[in-house]
Amino acid sequence: MQLPVLNDAPASKGGCSASSCGTTDNQMDSLPDSIREKVQNHPCYSEDAHHYFARMHVAVAPACNIQCHYCNRKYDCSNESRPGVVSEVLTPDQAVKKTMAVAANIPQMTVLGIAGPGDPLANPERTFETFRRLSEEAPDIKLCVSTNGLALPDSVEELSKHNIDHVTITINCVDPEIGAKIYPWIFWNNKRIKGVKGAKILIEQQQKGLEMLIAKGILVKVNSVMIPGVNDQHLAEVSKVVKSKGAFLHNVMPLIAEAEHGTFYGVMGQRGPTPDELQDLQDACSGDMNMMRHCRQCRADAVGLLGEDRGDEFTLDKIEDMEIDYQAAMEKRKVIHQAIQAEMDSKRLEKAEKAQQHKQEPKLTTRPVLMAVATSGQGVINMHFGHAKEFLIYEASPDGVRFISHRKADQYCGGDTT
Repeated sequence: MQLPVLNDAPASKGGCSASSCGTTDNQMDSLPDSIREKVQNHPCYSEDAHHYFARMHVAVAPACNIQCHYCNRKYDCSNESRPGVVSEVLTPDQAVKKTMAVAANIPQMTVLGIAGPGDPLANPERTFETFRRLSEEAPDIKLCVSTNGLALPDSVEELSKHNIDHVTITINCVDPEIGAKIYPWIFWNNKRIKGVKGAKILIEQQQKGLEMLIAKGILVKVNSVMIPGVNDQHLAEVSKVVKSKGAFLHNVMPLIAEAEHGTFYGVMGQRGPTPDELQDLQDACSGDMNMMRHCRQCRADAVGLLGEDRGDEFTLDKIEDMEIDYQAAMEKRKVIHQAIQAEMDSKRLEKAEKAQQHKQEPKLTTRPVLMAVATSGQGVINMHFGHAKEFLIYEASPDGVRFISHRKADQYCGGDTT
């Protein structure tokens, strides 16, 4: 029997409904045209698209207006792969030049995001000058922003002016008592506000900003960090709340808390979740909410496909020597994007046909099996295990095959890739 690839197959633990395991092929078919067009080539909003399309972040936002116990921003760090770290902070002019260089050399790059190393909306002049320039000079690139939400309500109008139709808000709780264990302080109206009072203001601003974005027709993804013993039992409630307010996608991520990163949680020995704990929580949060399971918790200056970082190819000194004809680059990008989209559409139809055939076959009762595969993109198994730095984990069952997660690995083979 040939099993169809069904990202929306039922989970073996707690159930994962047809609309809960990411923006899957079946979901894409049922989405309104306006939304499908927005997400079909966005690697963070579509599990399918992340095999084909690349993204990049520009680090123009060094300041932050809150402190998280899991965060320690670093501005000249090249050896850590996590949010909040960058190799170099850019000016808006440098960010625009770098973006156009990357787009010309990595034509499958479709999305430019500002995600730090601080909070973009705590650096409004730098953030919006970058967006303004890019919307004029590189109109074929989607623009995104990721924020903690504290300054979001005051920024929604400006975001909409720059045709930003994807916003990510990090919401770790909707209970101020829990929030006080995650956020020691916020900076609000020129004052540092601590504890429950500060957490309450942050939560109110996040929810208000979410509602305002939805009213503007902007797609919202919510990120939540799973912190065992702090908010792990609470995140299912967070998922219900943000869905009720119109969030499109929920991304529950594991806490990164290594002592060498210098975060409060890392130094104090707060553990992160195990892969099984994370999967159980994602399944519990799913219900009828779209769940993102392919997040790589990228650096604030990441470049390339999810799971790879080509930032070293585009440092400031290297892009200074690049001659960029962006008009020609846009024409090339258009052709490549159309070819990729045609391939994705063809595979989507093929999967739908196989799924329909599968429904007609006798139901088996074999247990689910986990499989690890290595890929360099395009949705195919095309990488030597020894060269893999991560593996994609799939679950095969009588209901089909669904994507579960990714697992990082140390590359142990230094030979040729052929």
